[in-house]
Amino acid sequence: MNKDNNKYFPVMKRILNRLWVAAGLLAALPLAAQVDDKYKDYREVYRDSVVVANTKEVIVVNDGQNPFEVVSNPFRQDWFVFGTAGAHTFRGDYSNDGPFSGTISPDFSIGFGKWFMPWLALKAEFICSDSRGYTEYKTGHYGYGDWIEGNPGYRKMKTGWWDLGGSAIINLTRLYYGYEGYGVKDHMGQLLAAAGIGAVHHLGYEHSYGSDNELSAHFELQYSQFFTQAKRMSLDIKARALLYQTNFDLEYGQADHAAKHIDANLGLNVGLTFYLGKNGNNGWRRGTSTIREREYKETAKTILKVKEEEKERPVRNGTLTFFVFYPNNYSGRNDAPLVPGAEVNAIDYLAGGIFTQKQYSDASMTKAVDLPTERANRDFAIDFVPRGYEMRDDLPLSLSLDKEDMKAFADKAGFCYAPIDDGLHLWQYRIDDATLRQQLLSGDNYTESQSFGLNAHSGLETVRKYMDVDAADELVSFADVYAALYSNEGYISRFTDAETVEKIRDILDRGAILLIQVDGLATSQDNYSGADANRVGLERNSALADNRAGTVITWLTSDPRMRYARSQSFIYNNKGDIRTVNDPSTRGLNAKLNRCVKVRIRYMIK
Repeated sequence: MNKDNNKYFPVMKRILNRLWVAAGLLAALPLAAQVDDKYKDYREVYRDSVVVANTKEVIVVNDGQNPFEVVSNPFRQDWFVFGTAGAHTFRGDYSNDGPFSGTISPDFSIGFGKWFMPWLALKAEFICSDSRGYTEYKTGHYGYGDWIEGNPGYRKMKTGWWDLGGSAIINLTRLYYGYEGYGVKDHMGQLLAAAGIGAVHHLGYEHSYGSDNELSAHFELQYSQFFTQAKRMSLDIKARALLYQTNFDLEYGQADHAAKHIDANLGLNVGLTFYLGKNGNNGWRRGTSTIREREYKETAKTILKVKEEEKERPVRNGTLTFFVFYPNNYSGRNDAPLVPGAEVNAIDYLAGGIFTQKQYSDASMTKAVDLPTERANRDFAIDFVPRGYEMRDDLPLSLSLDKEDMKAFADKAGFCYAPIDDGLHLWQYRIDDATLRQQLLSGDNYTESQSFGLNAHSGLETVRKYMDVDAADELVSFADVYAALYSNEGYISRFTDAETVEKIRDILDRGAILLIQVDGLATSQDNYSGADANRVGLERNSALADNRAGTVITWLTSDPRMRYARSQSFIYNNKGDIRTVNDPSTRGLNAKLNRCVKVRIRYMIK
């Protein structure tokens, strides 16, 4: 192609591109006509635009339960002082010449230090003692007393000294298990190791030559037993080794013999450690972080079209309100639908779950595994125990732990239900993994002892009496919504109102969802008393409120009829609403009412 043709090529290319776009538009006209044909018998009766706040997703990265993630404290905190007393044996060049008892001396030490992390500290220590043993020199070398004949012969040796050193301490217990938290019974006994260096000054014993100062290496293995859960004071038992260069006993080696490589004081000590400052100053806050996608404003357009022959039917607006009530310390964060493919579905558990939804997988009843949930719109084969949380108003979810009762259940069901064992307590309802180690205010709170039917249609009178529900809202139950989304059959139909279920289903099938508002709630009940207890308790309960709301959002938006709401008009209150409950019981009505998710569905229907 010549140069003249080259200058016309870009122009031709632009013309061809425009012709290609025009051809595409012409090809799309039949498709547009098909869309219009779909609504040829309809007319538009309502169009509206609303501005909504939309939070795409809430991801809790760390809710303060990981024992290996803590926040470092100010420099003024976590200081301690200590003192020890004990005895050691001096192991030098001639320590084996005489009786072992002649090598033993008492020692004393005092010091102070600071923990920088639960597993790492530095300390400074002053040790005062003497070292006793034997020497084969007839003069000097810290020797004293008469020459004792033997093979070899020897004199007694003694040198007074003090050692000023510094060491790094590793808490092996916390390094392996993580930080147990302040004010808890866990790890009342802890194993520590220390290593460091020191400077030794010899006080001597009638010697005329040799070094008065030298360096020492410190190694310790310590067991500390705390007296109280506050861990303010501990009884310490430690094995200690102080190592020196070979001339600690003034034996440098001679022409006819060499000296040992090192001298050492090896001993056992008992002491006390006291942590300074106010209560809680020897504790750490767990690390927490929350990531939320940014909130933004968008316009959601709602268009409702009806058939021409139905144009006289008025358009009705309304609000459906329902609550989903949860057991204590449970949000479904480890179960479906938040965890796709999990064997336990949190919504199905609330509607028709059994006990903790766990079963023993072995005959010895030592290992508990998840029991897969079933959809509650079916007739359960196991219908001889209470199922679902707050579905019945007479019997609670928890079952008997009497061996005979458990065996009778296993004979009928073919498996044995299992509690959740945290090593100290047996939880008799399902909880989140992150809350397993939390201690409750009362031992009775690990069991569900009463039920009010709050998730059933029969509990609506109680819900409206005590909960914040607008007078104009149409209050329905969790069971009603569950049946409307699936079917009003089987077990769930015992706890619904058929007319209400049909009304909800009609709204979902024929109406338009304008707005859905979801608020997660949790109670203020928390037994944590460690460092920054108020903040930790708030974060724990806020995480429960957030995850409870996340479970319900994921459940609702999995239904195809909620796709519009999912993409356009969800409002999620991610402040983590915490309600004050002064009742120490987690089983009372006040506590149960405030462990929930409130859902308001604004709709429009012809």
